[in-house]
Amino acid sequence: MKYLSGQPHDLPGNRHHLSAYTARHFQFGLNSGVATIVLNRPERKNPLTFDSYAELRDLFRAMTDADDVKAVVIAGAGENFCSGGDVHEIIGPLTKLDMPGLLSFTRMTGDLVKAMRACPQPIVAAVDGICAGAGAILALASDIRIGTARSKTAFLFTRVGLAGCDMGACAILPRLIGQGRASELLYSGRSMSGEEGERWGFFNRLSSPEALLDDAQHHAQHLAKGPTFAHGMTKKMLQQEWNMSIEQALEAEAQAQAICMMTNDFHRAYHAFVAKQNPEFEGD
Repeated sequence: MKYLSGQPHDLPGNRHHLSAYTARHFQFGLNSGVATIVLNRPERKNPLTFDSYAELRDLFRAMTDADDVKAVVIAGAGENFCSGGDVHEIIGPLTKLDMPGLLSFTRMTGDLVKAMRACPQPIVAAVDGICAGAGAILALASDIRIGTARSKTAFLFTRVGLAGCDMGACAILPRLIGQGRASELLYSGRSMSGEEGERWGFFNRLSSPEALLDDAQHHAQHLAKGPTFAHGMTKKMLQQEWNMSIEQALEAEAQAQAICMMTNDFHRAYHAFVAKQNPEFEGD
């Protein structure tokens, strides 16, 4: 079984712009450097399908070479973020696949997380209401999470007879909230409330449901105005240093920072400081 999404010409190779990109399985918009992805099946709490998984993976891969995208917001339509894999369009068909087919699917879902972590732009997740299963992983794989008091985040894989180790959950979640708390959520599959998520460090902060998307986009706009090359370097080092000793991390950061000191944005910041002005970064 292959998991393919839109036509290849929608995601051109080399350096490109995504302003003309038309999504097939969710909403996509681009404004002032901020790409907004909205999962748009509110009547079903915005579940994922084989096609939406694959299109999200392909879109995040394309972000790597997208000159006009400086930051990304991912949200859900209606009053929920994402209920995970669609019971009828994913879970049911999975019960009929053989092992090679199942492994093809689980590797494809992992590739979505790889694509989110590899794209250089910071990703802000705006999480309201239900955020469950693979939906919880989408939030987890983002760089920054803004929730609401009524958000309910559940890594509910054990509730359907699966392991909690899905799509990188056992690697990423303990780093956010600690091993003990992550273990509780991954073993039990219970929902984490918005207040609990903020207290534990899963959410950076909470917003009201009415202001959530605006707050996430405002935060993304602030990031988009920053030194985008340096943001990409920060994201890369945050991930790579998971597997480094402190000595290795210090050397890697020395090299990364030296590269950033060669950018025009670094020189713009210096000259703006001397002139007592705010720098205007251009990402080069």
